[in-house]
Amino acid sequence: MLDQTTGPRVLLKNLREAMAEPLGPQERLNRIVEQIAAAMAAQVCSVYVRRADDVLELFGTYGLKAEAVHQSQLRVGQGLVGTIAATGRPLNLAEAEQHPSFTYLPETGEELYKSFLGVPMQRAGRPLGVLVVQTTDTKVYGDEDVEALETAAMVLSDLVASGELKGLAQKGAELDQSRPISLSGESFSPGIGVGKVVLHEPRVVVENLFGDDEQHELNRLREAVKSVRASVDELLDRNRDQPTNGDSNDHIEVLESYRMFAHDRGWARRIEEAIRQGLTAEAATEKVSQENRSRLLRSPDPYIRERLNDLDDLSRRLLKQLMGNAPTPDKNRQRFVVVARAMGAAELLDYDRKYLRGLIIEEATATSHVVIVARALGIAVVSKVDGFAARAENDDIVIIDGDEGSVHLRPADDLYDSYLERIQFRVKREARYDELRDKPAVSLDGVSVDLLLNAGLTMDLDQLETSGAIGIGLFRTELQFMIASSLPRLDEQTRFYKSVLDAAGDKPVTFRTLDIGGDKVLPYLRTIKEDNPALGWRAIRLAIDRPALLRMQMRALLKAAAGRQLKIKLPMITTVSEIDQVRGILYREITARKKFGHEMPSEILLGSMVEVPSLLYQLDELMGKVDFISVGSNDLFQFMAASDRTNSYLSNRFDPLSRPFLRALRQIVLAAEKHNTPLQLCGELAGNPLSALALVGVGYRAISMPPASIGPIKEMIRSLDMGQVATAVNDAIDNTTGAETLRETLRDFVETNGVILS
Repeated sequence: MLDQTTGPRVLLKNLREAMAEPLGPQERLNRIVEQIAAAMAAQVCSVYVRRADDVLELFGTYGLKAEAVHQSQLRVGQGLVGTIAATGRPLNLAEAEQHPSFTYLPETGEELYKSFLGVPMQRAGRPLGVLVVQTTDTKVYGDEDVEALETAAMVLSDLVASGELKGLAQKGAELDQSRPISLSGESFSPGIGVGKVVLHEPRVVVENLFGDDEQHELNRLREAVKSVRASVDELLDRNRDQPTNGDSNDHIEVLESYRMFAHDRGWARRIEEAIRQGLTAEAATEKVSQENRSRLLRSPDPYIRERLNDLDDLSRRLLKQLMGNAPTPDKNRQRFVVVARAMGAAELLDYDRKYLRGLIIEEATATSHVVIVARALGIAVVSKVDGFAARAENDDIVIIDGDEGSVHLRPADDLYDSYLERIQFRVKREARYDELRDKPAVSLDGVSVDLLLNAGLTMDLDQLETSGAIGIGLFRTELQFMIASSLPRLDEQTRFYKSVLDAAGDKPVTFRTLDIGGDKVLPYLRTIKEDNPALGWRAIRLAIDRPALLRMQMRALLKAAAGRQLKIKLPMITTVSEIDQVRGILYREITARKKFGHEMPSEILLGSMVEVPSLLYQLDELMGKVDFISVGSNDLFQFMAASDRTNSYLSNRFDPLSRPFLRALRQIVLAAEKHNTPLQLCGELAGNPLSALALVGVGYRAISMPPASIGPIKEMIRSLDMGQVATAVNDAIDNTTGAETLRETLRDFVETNGVILS
């Protein structure tokens, strides 16, 4: 336990003196670990420094065998020390050997010791090593002990970052982390980008850790907090005054959370307590920021973890204010890639989209708000690249490959040149697509296919004109709800839907009612915990059980579409009776508006999505209940294959271009033709040229896709004979002795018939 005769202030004073003494690097390190051990009443204090090859090397110890220094090593993720380095979180154990990650290093003599407290050594978010204390008895250290050791770790991090220990590493090893690095992650948006790194969380390096005048530091902190709060208030007010159809209005609610945290007194109070321990205002802010990150990352609640982004952002603003730096990112670099641990959707919109080439983000999912916005911007996104932000520096050259899910930091010349060639090829290809923008998607034998756009934010609407799409086949209304901090009111929804219709002009727009639940969680809407949320209380099921939510949306859509066509489609329909329930709600809203003399839409069309396999056995009844049909290929395929599309173990096991699935899609086409019901398909299949070839082959004549897919699909359609495609695809589907998947058949057709497939 922390020696009460010394305390945090005395420990900091001793460490400060050790840092100032004219000692050699190893001697200084030995002095520091001895002082920490004494202050913590521990028999052992050890420092492990992270090398460029991600090995943690024992650089100094008090209590373990001296000959183990610079010989004992653990990889990041190996043992207790490696676990701390990998997670960035402390470990506090009464019996270290009982932890599943415990790894015994016989050369250290650590078998004598029981308790273990280890904390990460970080500087401005960069992981530099691990600081550990151990004792021979079994005990759990208290919160005050953990905070004291974290403070000592800050001092040691400063020693590592200064370069003083650089020459001590084992021969052949380096502490320099500026070598080329290639890492794999997950692709959340396709594309390739090359540019300079712009750290979304620019590392503000705290040079002065020790405070001489406590009251002066407290006054500096209070002035800086006051200024940050004022800037957040001004940012929110300025964005609120923007025009109602501007991008910022999609995300205005996101900024409300910043205001809430900025005015939280507990946040500032914890920083004041750290100052009273002897730190400067800057060092105290960084210390509390790291403590918050460690604590909130352990929360099982995704909403709490999402709020960590707000606290991180406020800490960065406060540090910049204390150090005299403007709290705005550099947005004026030509060709740059944003690198972040985590960020909000509104923050991405701060960057100049003209030069933004990609986003590398460590903590995100495919449905994170910032990823949704990035897809709308048409930039490459790679996530799940652990530790990338800590390895990168502003102005480093980086390549992001959103097609393969890889990133290359400080790439070698040959790799850089190879990617430049790929980008030049893409530029030429985009020029071809631009020439096709105003031309129809008509096959060589005169068959027309309607190419529509998937959208969900106002920024998507710019692509409606530039892509050459004839309309919006899927407008995801839930995105407005997902980026809001509270339930959008009736007038907000009405203005938003009207802005979409205004932007579309004469082009048709199909609104999908709220598809929330499952992996689309609204923090302000109480739902239930489900073992299998994709098959649970979501979409129309939730809406029917919460009729007030659906009534408000229907009312807003009716008001927004006054005098114009209104197309609404319903997600996750399982039985035709659900359509009757929704139509009843819609008719009540129509009746109420007519009663009070409000202008009505010129035409109201209600459609159903086919995503649940049970509808395949109700197609005749379904066609009599709706005005149009829209196939949701993503959900329909995962339900037919009983395969979670986000499960990496199953992602390549089942192929949507298989005979069984294409037979089901053809069955829907035949039913729609029988009843003369308009039909379209939206989903990932529509956006891939090879799978789109199969879709038009089985008879789909309206498909909706991301903006970037319009050009390639149009070029493909204009290069083929639809009759030949239909014959080849249907013959392959009916051939029970052939391969289950049609991929090779389709590729052979492309090669044989000169179809352009880029």
